[in-house]
Amino acid sequence: MVVNGQTFAAVLYDNETAKAFAERLPLTLDMSEMNGNEKYYYFEERLPADPRKPGKIDNGDLMLYGTDCVVLFYKSVSTSYSYTPLGHVDNPASLARALGSGAVTVTFQVR
Repeated sequence: MVVNGQTFAAVLYDNETAKAFAERLPLTLDMSEMNGNEKYYYFEERLPADPRKPGKIDNGDLMLYGTDCVVLFYKSVSTSYSYTPLGHVDNPASLARALGSGAVTVTFQVR
């Protein structure tokens, strides 16, 4: 994953949603800001979903909200919303700084 020239290693989970996401790679998404803790992007097409209420989401978690909204969390947060887990960033310590406070372009690619 590349954000403002900074590369982050991310791992996708072994589930149908993550496989469908991976089939779209490489992807460059213009992600919008929400709540001071996440970036999101709505796809035109749906992905398979298996939503769960995680209770807590960690910095670096990559999730699917509904069937078409990919969400990258850059701060840990408690939540009552349901998400389908897609993957996570291995070392998200500098992720918030790289993503910044507004909209950002994020590239997901296979290495």
